[in-house]
Amino acid sequence: MAIEKVGIYRKWLGPVPKDKNGKPIPKSEWLRKRRYRWIARWYGTNGQRYGKVFETRKEAQKYASELQNRICLGKADKPRKITLHEFRLEHEKVMKGQIAYGTIQEHMRALKLFENFIGGSILLSRIQPRNAEAFVAHRLASGLRPMTVNKDIGTLHRIFNLAIEPRGYLTQGQNPFAKIRKRKMTQNPLRYVAVEEYRALAKQAGDIWWKGLISIAYGSGLRRNEILHLTWADADFENQQIHVSPKKETVETIEWEPKDHERRVVPMADETAQLLVDLQAQANEDSPYIFISPKRLKRIRERQKTGEWTPRSELINNLARDFGVIRGRAGVAQCSLHDLRRSAITNWAWHLPIQVVQQLAGHSDISTTRKYYLAVRSEDMASANKVVNNILAESRAN
Repeated sequence: MAIEKVGIYRKWLGPVPKDKNGKPIPKSEWLRKRRYRWIARWYGTNGQRYGKVFETRKEAQKYASELQNRICLGKADKPRKITLHEFRLEHEKVMKGQIAYGTIQEHMRALKLFENFIGGSILLSRIQPRNAEAFVAHRLASGLRPMTVNKDIGTLHRIFNLAIEPRGYLTQGQNPFAKIRKRKMTQNPLRYVAVEEYRALAKQAGDIWWKGLISIAYGSGLRRNEILHLTWADADFENQQIHVSPKKETVETIEWEPKDHERRVVPMADETAQLLVDLQAQANEDSPYIFISPKRLKRIRERQKTGEWTPRSELINNLARDFGVIRGRAGVAQCSLHDLRRSAITNWAWHLPIQVVQQLAGHSDISTTRKYYLAVRSEDMASANKVVNNILAESRAN
């Protein structure tokens, strides 16, 4: 049976007729002078091409329509049998190069956990929603936070969708995680770093390397790895912009892809530009990177040769720890480098349309921008209080 659209075509019979001079007639005359039948063609789940010949077009169309309806109802070929363990091994192999290394690792982690729970020998087609629900209950009972379990649900939902299309191991409606609802949870408040706090961090940063990194995070809203992978070629001083772009594996650069594989351009504040100019004046002329020193790059190369390096390895060791030391010296409440990025996005949202903020932030889905990156600032709270006070004052006057 078919797994793709069924088509009907003419099937020409016998050799091409010849004209009075013994030459094959042109294709434009085949319809009038060459015998033919109608054939319905499709590809099966095994990759083989199939066809069925009919005398008339009407018969072929009727057959193709009936067969296509069976496909749409999920009654085509029975999917090829494959165990959960076999599927996990295949998934890791076929997804390489399609999604980021970190995403593959996350897929493998979730699949291994599910396999350990249910058993790797079970056929994919035998996995039921009750098995998925039992797995979720097991994860919650082990003391994990709902946020972690929700991540497992979302990851496995996406993976089993791939088992339906394009791989054809399951039919439509067979995703065991399709109707498993994520557990409700209270979202932690978003941390907004006020300008005064940013100033305190910059003052206590010490060397210009840290000052530049903090300035880019707060002013340009880049992710940590986006900052660390910046080269001097990415800094457009003339237009005061920073380009987030992929890097190829060369003698000078490490292979890297931005999240969601998207290039983008973000603004560079005046003081950020000045810090980078000062940092460039101190930099080694042979170093293409802004924040990765030649010494560190050499160490990374050594680890690559010995197989110790993966795309998930830390470009700069102890970055979070060292930022914590700076934060402590500055007397700033608990925050992370990512909170600086979140605060930059919140600052943009105060003055720019949300769709522009989404593009600058590098979010593929605008709901991500709205849900996770627009913190309520103290100024916003004060404005809200003012609105309420004005309304109450008006009601008393009336």
